[in-house]
Amino acid sequence: MDLLCKCVSQQLVQPAQLYLCPLCRVFQIRVEQGKEGERKEEEGVKAPPEFQAPPTVIMFPRQWEMSSKGLRRQKRDWVIPPINVPENSRGPFPQMLVSIRSDQDRNISIRYSITGVGADQPPNEVFSIDPVAGKMFVTKPLDRERRSSYHLRAHAVNMNGERVESPIDLYIYVIDMNDNRPEFKNQVYNGSVDEGSKPGTFVMHLAAFDNDDNTTANGMVRYRILSQTPHSPIPNMFTINSETGDIVTVAAGLDREVSNPGNYSIIVQATDMEGNLNFGLSNTATAIISVTDINDNPPELTSRTFSGEVPENRVNVVVANLTVIDRDQPHSPNWNAVYRIISGDPIGHFTIITDQHTNDGMVTPVDFEQNRAFMLTVVVNNQAPLASGIQSSLQSTSGVTISVVDINEPPYFPTNPKSIRFEEGVPAGTSLTTFSASDPDRFMQQSIRYSKLADPADWLSINNTNGQIITTATLDRESIYVKNNIYEATFLAVDNGSPMASGTGTLQIYLIDVNDNAPSLLPRESQICERINRNAGINITAADTDTDPNVGPFVFELPTFPASIRRNWTVSRLNGDYARLSLRTQYLEPGVYEVPVIVTDSGNPPLSNRSIIKVKVCPCDENGDCTLVGAVAAAGLGTGAIIAILVCIIILLSMVLVFVLWMKRREKERQTKQLLIDPEDDVRDNILKYDEEGGGEEDQDYDLSQLQQPDSLEHIISKPPGVRRVDERPIIPESQYPIRPVVPHPGDIGDFINEGLRAADNDPTAPPYDSLLVFDYEGSGSTVGSVSSLNSSSTGDQDYDYLNDWGPRFKKLADMYGGGDDE
Repeated sequence: MDLLCKCVSQQLVQPAQLYLCPLCRVFQIRVEQGKEGERKEEEGVKAPPEFQAPPTVIMFPRQWEMSSKGLRRQKRDWVIPPINVPENSRGPFPQMLVSIRSDQDRNISIRYSITGVGADQPPNEVFSIDPVAGKMFVTKPLDRERRSSYHLRAHAVNMNGERVESPIDLYIYVIDMNDNRPEFKNQVYNGSVDEGSKPGTFVMHLAAFDNDDNTTANGMVRYRILSQTPHSPIPNMFTINSETGDIVTVAAGLDREVSNPGNYSIIVQATDMEGNLNFGLSNTATAIISVTDINDNPPELTSRTFSGEVPENRVNVVVANLTVIDRDQPHSPNWNAVYRIISGDPIGHFTIITDQHTNDGMVTPVDFEQNRAFMLTVVVNNQAPLASGIQSSLQSTSGVTISVVDINEPPYFPTNPKSIRFEEGVPAGTSLTTFSASDPDRFMQQSIRYSKLADPADWLSINNTNGQIITTATLDRESIYVKNNIYEATFLAVDNGSPMASGTGTLQIYLIDVNDNAPSLLPRESQICERINRNAGINITAADTDTDPNVGPFVFELPTFPASIRRNWTVSRLNGDYARLSLRTQYLEPGVYEVPVIVTDSGNPPLSNRSIIKVKVCPCDENGDCTLVGAVAAAGLGTGAIIAILVCIIILLSMVLVFVLWMKRREKERQTKQLLIDPEDDVRDNILKYDEEGGGEEDQDYDLSQLQQPDSLEHIISKPPGVRRVDERPIIPESQYPIRPVVPHPGDIGDFINEGLRAADNDPTAPPYDSLLVFDYEGSGSTVGSVSSLNSSSTGDQDYDYLNDWGPRFKKLADMYGGGDDE
């Protein structure tokens, strides 16, 4: 039997007669009286803290039936009442739920167990059972939003593991508690409603979701409006259906132009427990309601009359500006103005264009000449029609006065450009046409004068008073100034108004072709093999500056004089435009021949032209192409000239070869000559350089690397003797040369030089350079006299006569060391 706790509308289902509400801790006692099963409930009895409801005992079902052997027990299935467990219980855990018992536990030892999701299947160990006592416990708080029910099976076996009872099904339902707030999908919702809507107009829908059980009060959500901004025209312009969340209008008076900026902000609250503010949980969201514009304000012109002034024949200019006021939403069809001229312009000289930014009407003239003033009536409406029930304002109509100012207009050519047709070859002085202009100023008596503005070939002239066109030269269709058979000239017409005005006109002369140009032969030069063969020949054609029918088909023929032309050559027709020129004889001497050909076109009368084609006759290879020698021979050179050219080429190649051999020999001699050049050959009168390594000026043209001591002599031993001298540096300590003083005294220069010379003479490690030792310090003067007083320790006579050839600056040395007699 079912009970309902009135405090939370919580349905309690238990097989026992004593129920405990998990929220208010009030026992519900069920008492059945009478045969009809009338039920009485008593409420309000507070449970003492130490009181606990007696556990429910679940017995394995059985029944007895008669048989030949007597009474025997027969198992049968029956439904066990479900076990209800409230979610989010605070314990203490484990908390006993029911006790399972078999009636055979009096005779044998029974072991109890449970299986299923929550016991031995994930999530494991949510429920447990005492295997001996059969008491089933819940071990942790349950969450209905994760899992709302469990299906377990209870088993009873003996100590040997043999089943003594059939398994029974246990259904555990998790009782929902109000532990979830209603949640809106969005925090801000946007809706719209037309201004002027009637009460009860649907605006928008809001919905909140509660994870609790929606079949109980825990998940039943109710809505209400907390606030509205702005409050105009009344604070409660909208209402919300508490169950569905639909927002509708309550009162009339929505006006976008009044509720600036035309938006309402509404705070909506959603509460569960059927909206009970004492026990329910709440959440809020914001609804933004936009009041959309309707065309409830007609446009109004700011003035009853407008005026403007425009020079005549000035089109596409604004002559008057019509301003308008409209309170509807700018730049929308309800605001965009549309202007119409309803009277005063039957022909349609004017048009009114709406400015897209300002909504002003711009009156623009299209064309007028005869009238001097216009009185227009203009009406303005919106692009969208007015809403129903809105009357148009009288201020949407105004009068517009347009004054036309007369000005001098330029003359114009009625037909521009003007086309005429003439045959080419028209002689000078021929009158072609009269190209005259008209003056649009009908109220002015003015004269027009003509002049030539552009005449590329200078073929035409124009009469300055009547516009008659006369030729001044022969018209030629083949001129470079004629494009697609048309010759164009431009003329100027000027009136005598104040100020003067001018207009231009173009005359197009289509020139009809006549046969006035003879054809010319193509190509002008070609070549052919000296011996006749089947494919030998030159394809020729003709060029004619005329057009059809004064061009092809052409006739090609050879002249009768001189006779050698037809004796050596022949022309055969290929088609109307091409012919083939070929040899008539089996062989023709190589060379250049000028072959005349007469070409005649198909004009009426036909024209002929004698043209010359230069043909080079040359020897050919097996492919029919001229050979190199043949091409030279065809150019007009004889056999002797060809041989002379070949000899010159051979001589030139020989000279180049001799020059290369001479350069190599000179290089070889330069590398093998002695280290120092013969003094007789040295005529350079140069100053010797100091402060440099090497042997002085005389050995600057030699490879100094030959004087260096090589690290290995293996590559030298194999060379023939006499190529170079190889010195081996002794492996002994090197001599110590005197150190140059930092600040030398003028008096010690002689001692310094003597010590350096003595060290050089006694240095066995010095290379055998056949040159003087070079010192980098000369000193500023010496007190020891001439250097000639120093004697070298080397022995042997030397010839210094070559110093006489070195110039006057070596005259003193030549006298001191020369081989001549002393004076």
